[in-house]
Parts: sequence; structure tokens; C-alpha cells
Amino acid sequence: METIRLLLLDDHVLFRESLSRLLASEPGFEMVAQCGTPQEGLEILGRSAVDVVLLDFDLGGDNASRFIANAFSGGFEGRILMVTAGMDAAESSIALQVGASGIFLKHNSPAALSKAIRAVAAGEMWVDPKIVHQLADSAHPREEFSIKRLLTEREQRVLRGIFEGLTNKEIAAQIGVSEGAVKATLQQLFQKTHVRTRSQLVRIALETSLGTTRKL
Repeated sequence: METIRLLLLDDHVLFRESLSRLLASEPGFEMVAQCGTPQEGLEILGRSAVDVVLLDFDLGGDNASRFIANAFSGGFEGRILMVTAGMDAAESSIALQVGASGIFLKHNSPAALSKAIRAVAAGEMWVDPKIVHQLADSAHPREEFSIKRLLTEREQRVLRGIFEGLTNKEIAAQIGVSEGAVKATLQQLFQKTHVRTRSQLVRIALETSLGTTRKL
């Protein structure tokens, strides 16, 4: 198992230290550093190899999206996963547009966080369903309707599973079809959206409100 090197940036000391200890004990994770300010985070990225940054949105007045932009402009080539108590649709959209690979809400379990970290480290995106719903609610109704008509019911259900970070096997079990059928549907989604990877599919879906059906 290849080790995933982590940097945790969160201004709440108790949460940060507790999560650092928890992740350091997880097989396949290496906690490179933890810090409480964007400036400290950028300095660490400048001198240490990091695969995934776990970034809180609320940094006591500092702008998390600005940190993301500065990290990438400074040469960071890893992934950034927002780990936050909450973000509204506008905040989520900006964070994803400037390069965040996902948004994980703190009310979820440690096991779910581990899964999200491994997903983004592998090049996928992870967006909490609550955030997906917020983005859907902010979409223009006419645009949402016209785009949704492009997808079949199965394509929408597979896309929802991808948003939730499920594997093809897990999506198949969830919607009651074979894994091969899920793979075929995924290829149809790639063709319709003109992308080649699941990560690209999630990003284009968020940008164009493809994934806006609430309950399928």
C-alpha cells in the first residue's frame, strides 16, 4: 500500500490534534504536519512532500479558497480535500472551481473521512451529498430541467453514486444491476459529457448541474 502523506490545516487546536492522532494511526497514512494558518500551510508545502491537504473552510477570517489558489500557484501538485463543518453553495462552488478535489463534512464518521482521503488521493472527487443538494438548489430551474433531460434514469442513479464516492460494485448493489451494467452506463456518461475520467465527470456535473436529481 502506497503511503498517503497528509497536511492538516485547521484553526481549532483540539480538533486538529485529535484528528492528526487518529489519521496517523491509520494504515497507509503519514501525517506530515498540522497547522492553524494558511501562511503556515504554504510554508510547509514549500519544504515538505504532501499528497493531500485536509483544509478547513473557516480559518478565523482567512480565506480557504485563497489558500487553495496560492498553493497551486506556488507549485503544489497534490490534492486538497475540504474538511469543514459547513459551506454554502457559493462557497462550495468557488472552492471547487479554484481546485479543491472534494468537500467532506465533519459530522461524518472517521471511516468515511478515510475513504474520502483515499478517493481524492487516487484522483477522484468526493463531494458530500448535502453539498450536492445545496449546489442543486442554487441552479437555475430552467437550466436544471433542460440538462436533466439529457440523462436516463439509470445514468442519473449512477452519477449520484459517483457523487457519493461509491465504487462501481457498490453502485451496482445500490441500484440493483450488474457491475458490468454500471461500467457501461459510466461510459455513456463519459460520451455525453465529453470526459474520460470519473473525476472529470464529477467536476463537469457540478459545473453544469447534471447531478441535481434529489432522490432517484
